[in-house]
Amino acid sequence: MLRLIRTSSDNPDFRALVQLLDHELGARDGADHAFYAQFNKVEAIKHTVVAYQHDEPVGCGTFKEFTGELVEIKRMYMQPALRGQGVAASVLTELEQWARELHYRGCVLETGMKQPEAIRLYERSGYQRIPNYGQYVGGENSVCMQKGLI
Repeated sequence: MLRLIRTSSDNPDFRALVQLLDHELGARDGADHAFYAQFNKVEAIKHTVVAYQHDEPVGCGTFKEFTGELVEIKRMYMQPALRGQGVAASVLTELEQWARELHYRGCVLETGMKQPEAIRLYERSGYQRIPNYGQYVGGENSVCMQKGLI
C-alpha cells in the first residue's frame, strides 16, 4: 500500500532518494549534469513529499515558491522498479494539492529531454510546455512546463 507523507527537505529518506536521483541524472545528462545540479539544492525546502511502499521510501518530490502565485516542482524521483505504477503521479498530485492549499495558482517545472518518462508523466498530468525560463533559457536539453491549479 502506498503512503505519502508531507515533510521537509531535512527528511533523511528524501535525502537518500535525492542521492539516487542525482546519480541517475549524472549518468543521463553526462557533461551537462554539473550545470543542472547547481539549481537543485535541497537545503531548507519546506514542502516535500515522500512516498512509502511497505514502509520503504520509493519516491519523492518537492516544491518551492517560484513567484507569489507559482511554485516550482523539483526533485521528482521514483525507484526504477516502481515506475509506471502511479507512484510518481500520486506524489505529483499531493504536491499540487499542497500548493493549492497554500493558495498558489499554478506550478512550473523543468525536466530534461533525456527524461522522456518524466515528460510523459507531466503531459498526462496536464502540464503544457512553455518557453524555457530563468537559467534554462537557451538550454537545449531543458523542457519547461506549466500547469494551472485553479
